[in-house]
Formats: sequence, structure tokens, C-alpha cells
Amino acid sequence: MANHLDLEEQEQIEQLKHFWNSWGTLITAILVVVFAALAGWNGWQYWQKRQAVQASALEYAVDEALLAKDAGRADHAFAELKEKFAGTIQATQTALQMAKASVEAGKLDDAKAQLSWVAEKGDEGYKALARLRLSAVLEEQKNYDEGLKVLEASMPESFAGLQADRRGDLYAALGKQAEAITQYQSAYKAMDKELDYRHLVEFKLNALGAAPEAATLVKTTSSEK
Repeated sequence: MANHLDLEEQEQIEQLKHFWNSWGTLITAILVVVFAALAGWNGWQYWQKRQAVQASALEYAVDEALLAKDAGRADHAFAELKEKFAGTIQATQTALQMAKASVEAGKLDDAKAQLSWVAEKGDEGYKALARLRLSAVLEEQKNYDEGLKVLEASMPESFAGLQADRRGDLYAALGKQAEAITQYQSAYKAMDKELDYRHLVEFKLNALGAAPEAATLVKTTSSEK
């Protein structure tokens, strides 16, 4: 019985040796690749977390400086944030905060630069928000044509109403009443009925002697003929 078991074990060992001689190199290579990939993934995750923590620290530093009305310290922290962590969400959000503070301080050129940076570096949603705010800054600077040019960029569908509303404001500032009415009517139709801002657009239309649904009514009347 013992001899039989010895022979069985010997046979299994020989089979394992044969299998390893045939596939051992490939298995080793695969394991090396798998472990390298895991190490790389863990390293990347660690790097991402480290980036986020450091960017958040600088974002906090900017917020604190703005609250303290320390423009110099805010500028310094924001410059470092842009230089080292430009691709982070913290950098984008901080740029918008800096732009808001610049507008409140009457530093429109600074706000323009900060919003332009977001319009170039941010994701699609932040780019759209930055362009809308940038158009308002340009309107305040009376650069109406430049403001309209900024609004030519494509934006996510959710921004369609606000984009049209901003165009309406700029056309109204240029004295182009017909174009302003068209844009306001587009904005009114694009906005959700429950949105309070929609009432402001309606007020703008009424101020220009137009109704929110005028374009729709004209279209319906024409089709009935």
C-alpha cells in the first residue's frame, strides 16, 4: 500500500514538473505584470489623494485670506495652486472664488483673467459657468461684442437658458432690442417653469414691450394660415 502511494505521489510530482516546465515562464510573467499593475494603481491612487489634500490646503488658505481681506496672501496661495495643481477641482473652484472677490473689489481685469483661466482649464460645466460670468464682467466693462463672442462657445444643454439670457442682456446694452427680445424669449422657453429666474426673464421681456410666448404665438398663427 505504501509503495502504491509513493508511486502516485511520484507521478503527481512528475506531472507538476512537466506542467511548470511548459507554462512556468508564462505564469511568472503574468504574475509580474499583475503585481506591477497593482503597485502602479496603488501608487496612482496615493498620488491622487496626495494631490487632492495639498490642493485643498491651498484652497483653504485662499478662502481664509479672502475672509481676512488679505488680497496679497490670497493671490500668493492661488498662484501656487494654479502652478502645482491646475488640473484639480479645487483650483477651478478657487479661481471662481477669486473672480467673485475681484468683482466685489472692482478689479474687473483680474476677474476677467481668473474667469478666462477657468474657461480654458475647467471641465465642461465649470467652463460654461465661467463664460457666463465672464460675459457679465465684459458687459460691465462695456465690451459688449467681446461678451457676445465669449457666449458663442458651446455649452451643456442645462445652460441654454442662462446663455440666451446673457446674450439678451448684451444685445439690450447694445440697443439691439429685437435681438434682445429673441434671446430672452429663447431663455424663457429653455428654463424650467418652477425656476424663479424665469420670472426675471419675463420681467426683462415686459420691460421691452414683449411677451414671453410672443414668438410661439406668431409661429402658430402663421401655420394656421
